[in-house]
Amino acid sequence: MASKHATFQWDDPLLLEQQLSEDERAVRDAARDYCQGRLAPRILEAFRHEKTDPAIFREMGELGLLGPTIPEAYGGAGLNYVCYGLIAREVERVDSGYRSMMSV
Repeated sequence: MASKHATFQWDDPLLLEQQLSEDERAVRDAARDYCQGRLAPRILEAFRHEKTDPAIFREMGELGLLGPTIPEAYGGAGLNYVCYGLIAREVERVDSGYRSMMSV
């Protein structure tokens, strides 16, 4: 028997996934891969030693994760603000401090 009520998607309550373009999904996935694979493993040591590794920001810059909305004419990726938000969301999942630093 079909329900009269909409199904709640706990992992995507705003149904964001279906609103993203393929390019936006690709940016999100690249940011997630970096954050989970390269950023997350270094966070514990950074906290323990109270140090920020500058190499992280060089890596993020090389991947286009810093200043992604800067136009290509000025050396940026020229991405939209949805992409910026998706990148910030993935960094925030790992560490809010690094997300704050990438936003400055």
